[in-house]
Amino acid sequence: MRMRRLIPVRTRPAFALIALLMTPLLMAGCAQSPQILQVKPDIGTDLPHTGNGQEIALSVVDGRRSDVLGTRSGSPASTSTIRVPAHDVIPKLQTQAEQALRRMGFSPVEDGSTNATLTLTLADLSYAPVEADAPLLDAAQLQAVLRAQVANDGGTYTGTYTAKRKQSFAIKPDWDSNNRMVSDLLSNALRRAFSDPELSRQLKN
Repeated sequence: MRMRRLIPVRTRPAFALIALLMTPLLMAGCAQSPQILQVKPDIGTDLPHTGNGQEIALSVVDGRRSDVLGTRSGSPASTSTIRVPAHDVIPKLQTQAEQALRRMGFSPVEDGSTNATLTLTLADLSYAPVEADAPLLDAAQLQAVLRAQVANDGGTYTGTYTAKRKQSFAIKPDWDSNNRMVSDLLSNALRRAFSDPELSRQLKN
């Protein structure tokens, strides 16, 4: 009987090559995953006590064109979006603004039950590369903008309060890091708004 010669199949190098080729794709897939943040702004306790129990009708609204702050890759076309949904952030800002008014000596009430109103608008929340043409996001510029409008018998007043933060990264930040940075940014913008002496004066009128 004639013996057949077995030819070994060299599978290991082939699998190694496939694994080598797939690794960047898998890493890219992980880098492209979106993040939906659940921010926790905090107004703090160090606020001027200027009120005397005046009732203020407070409303907080979302004035952003989108709930997308930016992308983790820095590319506008990337799917690695960072989002802060309005249904999550606006009630939290409302709670912090109510606490701020109470600590300042005012009484926040339901809209329409008083002549004095305060409308707080989240005008902008962004997360962008420091350099617009940067191929990778190794440094980010974060910005939060709040706009406060007071209307009462003494007229109207509008103040704009911007908080910025420039952050460099050795590696792309994870969900916890981004959530903490955006939370701190919003907290800073809130403190700027409610520490404004002119805003306090207008609320007292």
